[in-house]
Parts: sequence; structure tokens; C-alpha cells
Amino acid sequence: MADREIIDRDTYKKIKKMDRETLTKFILQYGDKLLVEQGKTIDLPALQEQLSQIKGIGDKRLEEIMVVIEKFLNV
Repeated sequence: MADREIIDRDTYKKIKKMDRETLTKFILQYGDKLLVEQGKTIDLPALQEQLSQIKGIGDKRLEEIMVVIEKFLNV
């Protein structure tokens, strides 16, 4: 794994200067970029359908959960 360069030196220097919030956003965006490159995406309607099947999660709670997920994914 050490043979493979994942982050170039300039990006590494930027990361060292980031605070926790900025670093979190960077990591999430980087992960999303990797998922898109691999052809993997999150199907929100399918996710909502699966969550609705969980016992104890009603329509109102499901709506709240989806708002949080969409906010987290910047949708």
C-alpha cells in the first residue's frame, strides 16, 4: 500500500492546515468522487423504501431521517 500514492504533496499540505470541519467535508467529497468514479451511487428512493420497512420508523420519523441524509449528502 505504501507504493501507491493516493494524495499528492500539495493536497497533503492543504489537509494538514484544515480544521476538523473542513477536513470532514473534504473527506466526504473525496469519497463521493471515488464512488462516482467506480460507478456507485446512492439511490435515495430505494434507501427510503428500505428504511420504511424498519419496524418502529413511521412516516414522520422517516421524513426526518431523509432530511438529515439529504443534508449530509448535500442533495
